[in-house]
Amino acid sequence: MDHFQLIDGELCAEQVPLADIARDVGTPVYVYSRATFERHARVFREALSGLPSVHIAFAVKSNPNLAVLRLLSKEGYGADVVSEGEMNRALAAGMPAEDIVFSGVGKSKRELTAAVKAGIGQFNLESEEEGVELAAIASELGATATCALRVNPDVDARTHEKISTGKAENKFGVSYDRAAGIYARLSALDGLDMRGLAVHIGSQISDLEPSRQAFVKMGALMEELRAQGLSVTHMDLGGGLGVPYKGNESLPTPADYGAMVVEVTKGWDVTVMFEPGRVISGNAGVLVSEVIRVKEGTSAPWIVVDAAMNDLARPAMYDAWHDFAAVKPTGETFTANVVGPICESSDTFAKNREVDVVKAGDLVVFRTAGAYGATMANTYNSRALVPEVMVDGDSWALVAGRIEPETILAAESVPDFLA
Repeated sequence: MDHFQLIDGELCAEQVPLADIARDVGTPVYVYSRATFERHARVFREALSGLPSVHIAFAVKSNPNLAVLRLLSKEGYGADVVSEGEMNRALAAGMPAEDIVFSGVGKSKRELTAAVKAGIGQFNLESEEEGVELAAIASELGATATCALRVNPDVDARTHEKISTGKAENKFGVSYDRAAGIYARLSALDGLDMRGLAVHIGSQISDLEPSRQAFVKMGALMEELRAQGLSVTHMDLGGGLGVPYKGNESLPTPADYGAMVVEVTKGWDVTVMFEPGRVISGNAGVLVSEVIRVKEGTSAPWIVVDAAMNDLARPAMYDAWHDFAAVKPTGETFTANVVGPICESSDTFAKNREVDVVKAGDLVVFRTAGAYGATMANTYNSRALVPEVMVDGDSWALVAGRIEPETILAAESVPDFLA
């Protein structure tokens, strides 16, 4: 459920007509619903109420907007970060350092040092080499870094190839067969407090069985470590639960997921950690755009909008689907292609899809754009960086301004040898 609904025939974010925002901010523009974020955060937390001890860290990479992070901090969420920049955003949003989990396969020495100094709550180590480097950094700073070891369980999440992270050929984590030995060696190092294991098999998961298989394997590894006298008090089960991008999709709910986790982890006697991202943010945002023109095509007309692949990259990168709709639908539909203005054929949002009839100047939306939307935006074709707005009931605020090409150009210079 989200809070983007038709009111008197016009699509609104909560009680705010999207046309009002488009008039004042311009298009394209991302619009987020506070009520939807809060609802999703609470539904996910309530789904895990059957577990004795839980830590939830929002996957900042899905939507790092400062207002979004502040909202989720108020909901009791920590942050799962994969860069120093994301860590600093989480801290700036008021998330306590001890509630931040630093994940990611390529943490640099600078990032590890900054995170130790910030006192973050947990490092998810991706390799033995990373653990050795972190131990030396922490010891030099007179600190102890609390860690979990990320394990690659070699389980296929049955999701898109580019967002699958739990198969043996993926770059993430240490191999399952080597994990016990690595954990034992890292546990002996000064500067590290090895407290648990971490696993994450992929994103946009639509089938819970692969997650169940991965969690069962992690439970067996946990028992193996404990049998060796090693401490395991935390188990980070990652995130990845999918959201319905198509209106008629049926996916596992947070309640389904929570019930599976409760069953699998019974008797573990640990704090179970989670890193939800798009399941919280996906349906909490839309991308509003304006139709530039509708031109005749060979088999179907082309709806050319002012949003492009630089504003919403997922269709070009993953062939991803986003529902497309008119802000003021007439009830009429036709089969059309939806494209942006960038000079690439990959700048295509929909092909031969039945959509609302629209004309030049009409406002349209791409739904389920709150995750991996604005955060992946870029300035290709020297276009502006898209702004972001958050709605709260009948009011709204600009939470990230449009960065114009002129501002970006001003950061560049021509060297003297080309003068």
